[in-house]
This record gives sequence, structure tokens and C-alpha cells, in this order.
Amino acid sequence: MTNALAEKTLTELGGLGGRAPDGRASIQEIGQVAPEPAGSADPAARPSVRGKSLYLGTQKLSVRGVTYGPFSSELGGGFDPESATRDFAQMTGSGINTIRVYTPPERWLLDLAHAHGLLVLVGIPWEQHIAFLDTDRADSIEQTVRETVRACAGHPAVLAYAIGNEIPSSIVRWHGRRRIERFLARLCKAAKQEDPEGLITYVNFPSTEYLRLPSFDFLAFNVYLEQRDRLERYLARLQNIADDRPLMLAEVGLDSRRNGEEHQAATLQWQIEACADAGCAGLFVFAWTDRWHRGGHDILDWDFGLTTREGQPKPALEAVRAAFAPNPELPTSPAPRISVVVCTYNGSATLRECLEGALTLHYPDYEVIVVSDGSTDDSPAIAREYEGVRVIETLNRGLSSARNTGLESATGEIVAYLDDDAIPDPDWLRHLAATFASGPFAAVGGPNILPPGSGAVAQCVANAPGGPTHVLVSDREAEHVPGCNMAIRRDALLEIGGFDPRFRAAGDDVDVCWRLLDSGQRISFSPGAVVLHHRRRTVRAYLRQQRGYGRAEALLERKHPDKYSAAGHVDWAGRLYGNGAAQHRGGWRWRVYYGGWGTASYQSLYGPRRGLLESLPLMPEWNLAIVILAFLSAAGAFWEPLLLAAPVLVAAITAQILDASLGAARARFPDTRGRWRLRVLTGVLYLLQPLARLSGRFGYGLTPWRHRGPRRLALPRPRDYAFWSEQWQSTEDRVRAVEQALQAEGSVIRSGGDWDRWDLQVRGGMLGIARLRVAIEEHGAGRQLIRVRSWPHVPRAALLIGLLAPAVAIVAVLNDADAVSIVLGTLAAGLLLRLAYECATATAAIAHALRRPLEPAPSEPEPAEVLPLGDPVPG
Repeated sequence: MTNALAEKTLTELGGLGGRAPDGRASIQEIGQVAPEPAGSADPAARPSVRGKSLYLGTQKLSVRGVTYGPFSSELGGGFDPESATRDFAQMTGSGINTIRVYTPPERWLLDLAHAHGLLVLVGIPWEQHIAFLDTDRADSIEQTVRETVRACAGHPAVLAYAIGNEIPSSIVRWHGRRRIERFLARLCKAAKQEDPEGLITYVNFPSTEYLRLPSFDFLAFNVYLEQRDRLERYLARLQNIADDRPLMLAEVGLDSRRNGEEHQAATLQWQIEACADAGCAGLFVFAWTDRWHRGGHDILDWDFGLTTREGQPKPALEAVRAAFAPNPELPTSPAPRISVVVCTYNGSATLRECLEGALTLHYPDYEVIVVSDGSTDDSPAIAREYEGVRVIETLNRGLSSARNTGLESATGEIVAYLDDDAIPDPDWLRHLAATFASGPFAAVGGPNILPPGSGAVAQCVANAPGGPTHVLVSDREAEHVPGCNMAIRRDALLEIGGFDPRFRAAGDDVDVCWRLLDSGQRISFSPGAVVLHHRRRTVRAYLRQQRGYGRAEALLERKHPDKYSAAGHVDWAGRLYGNGAAQHRGGWRWRVYYGGWGTASYQSLYGPRRGLLESLPLMPEWNLAIVILAFLSAAGAFWEPLLLAAPVLVAAITAQILDASLGAARARFPDTRGRWRLRVLTGVLYLLQPLARLSGRFGYGLTPWRHRGPRRLALPRPRDYAFWSEQWQSTEDRVRAVEQALQAEGSVIRSGGDWDRWDLQVRGGMLGIARLRVAIEEHGAGRQLIRVRSWPHVPRAALLIGLLAPAVAIVAVLNDADAVSIVLGTLAAGLLLRLAYECATATAAIAHALRRPLEPAPSEPEPAEVLPLGDPVPG
């Protein structure tokens, strides 16, 4: 009866004409007379993922959906063609383009949805509420997934398959997250085998937020938050969990029975707006109608629908229609003018694609400027082909100079920089402008993601370390955003002097971000401001790029030595994101916050920041340690005790290979074919990247034995200083004065933390440092005695090396290993001298700097004695 009614309904919509093999209406024939599927000129196009968005054919798809059914426990969810036809017509008239069903749809329902221009998120139900992995149900669940996907495979109305929905947190905790992750990956693989072109997702919820599901095409979450600021904060977190994949809200809504219909309408409107502002790929409002069936019963005490059980519209439907209206206005009025600056040097291979994207942005007021930095190919000619593009040609002066040229010519209050191998999302500028309007931000950046269809090497490079990544200190604020996708307020950039021309190819964005932060400005991150960024297409080009990054690091360390550790690595305050970096975010140890007895509503996965042992294999200098260990192992041929270095050498190499293997194993590739070859190449890039970086660093002086700061010498011993002041200042101001004096001397300073008994630390080098502590004596009437104590300090690792080398040399002498003892003795003496030298320079830097910031009075109250400025107090 249902099939006959469905055929009658489809006939009324467009005529049956020829028949499909199963007797139902031909999908193509329906498509000829029916409205085109949402957002596509090709009625047979299948949805695909492009960056953090979904596409239908060549057009971006913003999912504006509602959940639909089930309406009874009978097979098929209780749908009937007459009601579905009426509902679908009302949906399309309200701006809805997608429905989510929780039961496998019959073919007629998919045909009917396609005839109305609707897409369908197909839910596949199975026994998720029980301990399914303990009851031998895994095979039957996989079979259910296969049968459902097989029945729908290839249908143009299918948006994606949801192979599960909200496995209860207690069940996940019972089985363990890794078993659940492996099982869901198994279901994803099975679904892909049945419909290779279909998109697959799992609908998660906050109670199991920690599940890591890299094999799924996009992330989907059911989120019910009734306050806008909380929803916005949580969406920012979910976007960072999603990394470079789209984020979909599979359920949002509010119960009108308990909250009132007007409140439901207002809430749904801002929920949809918040989802769009957060850069989500879309959302599903729960639900189309108050009519709802679950667990064998009609649900009568909840009213989440946009329409009543009788099909009458509620105020929420009009609110959803208004929120789903295409191209809503920006939250800032009028929209700020933006200058898009594309700097190119021989970028003809990708420039055309970049400009075509830049000229089709959904933004009312912007200009495009192309700066050709001495290009010798036809890049300027390509840029001039496009009407409205302003082309500026200069001599080859480097990337920073080209960026400054664009800045000088820009007429917008915001300058958005785009690399010539990057393609902006159509809504790129809209998200940038909205983020600028949301707070006092001087700069905003967004994700840069590998374009679909990239070659094998480019995919491996995108998964390898060393790519352009953003560094976040929170879910919405950044410490660094890469220059391939970076927008800055023109006034703020001019205030700090623009880009530094010394950075000709890389490092310019890091320098600008640090200078903005040092000037008290803030940087934000907008996950919706996406650009598709091509990666290097050959291994040679990738290694050449990494060598250039190493040179840029050396230049940055000279200009910002306080941002680098003694070993020569950036001390980021935030966490690195992006595909290659994200694989190791948090190191190897992960812990799940379950709450007491597993009852927390929001259960998250936390990974501690990488410790020293976990970070070492990624450091370029780790290869130096391997060379030294190999030398000592080879010297074991002359003195057997040195063979003890061989096991350490094996451990060092094993750690590096293990780290590369983990990175390769966690890499994501869109195509399953040849995936093992791609993983092997990714692992090789993990091993080669530090070597390339090391070459660039050493070539420009960023070595472990480098020295930064004054080279004065002073006996490295504890020293006390006392200064009298008739004018009161806080301890913070006194310490800041000392810090500024040390920085004026060129010293590399680090401030003590909340748990440290020292206030400032001066770095003499990798081995030796000096620390100081400040104490204030209050003598009334604003008078103060400022006491400063400094002392040399040797890090534990340096102390161990400094003691171990002489000990081994002495043992070699006692064992008549003359040649070995001479080599080791020389090495030990050199290390000890270097340690003493670095401690002496750091101590001298403090002694010299303390002559400037504080002026002692001619006399001091008893019992202390005031000596000439800079000399230690006796005793």
C-alpha cells in the first residue's frame, strides 16, 4: 500500500515515465522536473568534503536541516508518502534543504526527498545502549550497517550515513575508548566499502567528546545548550577537536512545552546564528514536528517540533526560516573594507586558482592586490587577466617587503594576506570580519587545509611535521597564525612598523604575531575562515622548504632570543594545531576526564604538553646526539667500556623511528588505496624533516653552543645587592625595572613562574645560567630597601654531562686507555670551561645591569651598610 501511494505521489510531482529496475520511478526522470538538489546545478551530484565545508558539485553546501521521525516502531519509521509530501513541501518553503532520519529510509522516501530538492542524513540504528562488544553482536551490527548503506548507495538524495548515535558514556567507559574507536572505525570501513563515494559520520555528544575518530569524513555532535555564550565557547572547542574536517551539529533545539513557544523561537534563531558564526558546515534542528516515537511509545511530554502534532506551524518555524535565509548580513554594519593582498614570486602554477577564489568571495566591500616580488614567469600577466585586480611589480626583495608593499597600497582598514598557492573559502572574508567585530582583536587567522585531489606527496607533506600551523592559547585566541591566512588591522600593523624585511621567505608571520602580542594586542582564530593551501609536491621541495624554515628560525632567535629555550626551540605558550602537529598534540599519554563515577556531562580528552623525553625525537639536535653516541660506540673498539654507549644509541634511534611511526600511523588520507605506501613516505618525512631544519639552523648560527647577550665576565658566585629608595614602588615594578635593564644589555631573560623561588633568570648559554631574587623591606613613609640576590645555576642535564665526562676520562686513565683518556679529558675540560664561562657571563650581566635601574641613597638605616652601587653587601 505504501509503495503504491508513493508511486502515485511521485507521479503527481513529475510523472513516472520509464521505470527503474525495481518498478519505482527513475531518479533521473524525477530530477528533470523536480527542483534541483540543494545548492547544485547537477541533480546527480554527490556531496563531498572540501576543507571544513561540504560541497554539492561545485557549490558550497550549507546544511539547513531538521530531524524527521520516527513516527512509529514499524519498519521504515512510520513514514507515509502523503504526509511526507506535505511536510517536504513545507520544509523547502521554509529554507530547509536537508532532513535527518533515524531509521533506514525506504527508496520511495529518498526519491521523494530528491524530488523536493532535499538531502537526507541516513541514520543507522543498532543496539548502542547495551554492552554490545561483550555480547557477540559486533558482526550483526556491521551487517546492519552494510545492508543499510547498500540499499541507499549511489542515491543522489543521500547527504551522508550516520553509522551510530550517542553511544552512552557508561558503555564507552565500560569497554574503553580505544575498543569503541576501533569498532566505529570498522563500521566506517564497512560503509565505505558498500558506498565508496558516500560520506560517513558518527553522531557524538559531549558525554563522549573524547572519542578520536580520524577515519570519518566529518564530525557530528548533538549539543543542547540554552545560553548563547556557552554554545559559542563549546563550538570553538569542537572546531579545534575537528581540526581540518567539517563540524556538523546533528541536533539542536528547545522544548516549547517547558520553555514556551516564543522562547523556543528566539533560542533556535540564535543557535542557528551561532552555528554559522562558528564556521560549522550546518545543523539540524530537532525536530520538524512534535510528533515523535521512541522505545515503542509516542513521546507526548516533549514538544521540540517546529510544527505541532497536527502539522500547524509554531513561531519557531518562522524564526528558523529567517535564520536559514541565505547570505545573512554581517554582525558589523557597515562591513569594514578589506584589502586582500596576494604576494607572489614565480607562482604562475597556482596563481590563477588563487585569484579565481579571491574574486568570488561572499563579501560586499573588498579589493584584491597582487604584488609580484620580481617574478620572472608570467605571474604578472596572469594577474592582469582578471578585471578588478590591482597588480604591483617590484624588484625581488623578499616576502616581507612584498607584504609591506601591499600594506602601503591597501585602502581597507583590514589587510588580509593570502599566499599565491592558497584558495579562499567563499565565506573567508565574512568570517574574518565577524571575528574582528566580536572583540578588540588586531589580527585574525584561520585554518589552512590541503585541497581535495592533491597528489600523494602533497598528502604526505600535509601529514608531516613542519607545516604552517596555528598556535592557540585558548579555543578562540591565538599566539600565532600562519601568513598564508592572516588578516591584520592596517593601523595596528603600521603601528608596529609592518613586516621586517630581513625575513625574505619565512618567519615574517611569527615575528609580526610576537610583536603584536608584545605591544599588548590580541590575536584571534576563526575556524570558519578557511583557505585551501597547496603543499609541496615533491620531497626535494619539502626539504628545501624545511631548510628555509630553519634559517627563518635562526633569524627569529636572534631578534627574539627570549622566545627560545637554551636548546634553541620556541617556548610556545599555546598548543600547535594542524594535521601534522595535531597527531602529536599532548604527547603519548592521554587521560579522559570522566567525572566522579563517570557522571560528568562533558567528558573530555586531555593530553599533557610534551615533556622533554617526548619532545627530544622531534628536535633537530637529536640527530647531533645520535652522531655523538655513534662516535662513542665506534670508540669502543679502542676501549671496551665505551661500548655502553651502543645501547643508548639504539634507544635514541628507536625513539626517533617510533615517533615517526606513530605520526605515520595517525596520518589521515582521503583514499584508502595505497594508504600503506603513503604512511611509509610520511614516516620517512618525519625522519628527514629534522635534518633539513638542522641544516638551515646551523647555516645561520642557531646552534646549541651559541651565545646571546653581553660577553662581560664576573666570578660566578652568589652576590647580594642592596638599594635604598625614598620613593615607594611595588615589588612587580621593581622586578620589572631590573628586567628592563637586563634586556637593555641584550641579555636573554626568563621570568619565574608561580611555583619558583626565583624572579628572573639570565641565560648565559645552553649549560650555564644565573638567577636572581628580589625582596623589599618597607621602612615607612614610602621608604624602601630593595635587596637583590643573584647566583649561578647549572641545569641538571648540564650538571650530569659536566660530571660524567670527567669521570669517564678518569676511568679511562686508570685503565691505561691513553688515547681515549686524552680525547675524553679534552672534551670534559671543554665542557667545564664552557659551563663556567656561561655562568660568568650571566653573572656579569646581572651585576652590570643593576647599576642602572635603581639609585641608592647616600646612607642606609642601621644595621645595614650601603656600599657603592653594584657592589655586594658584606656578609
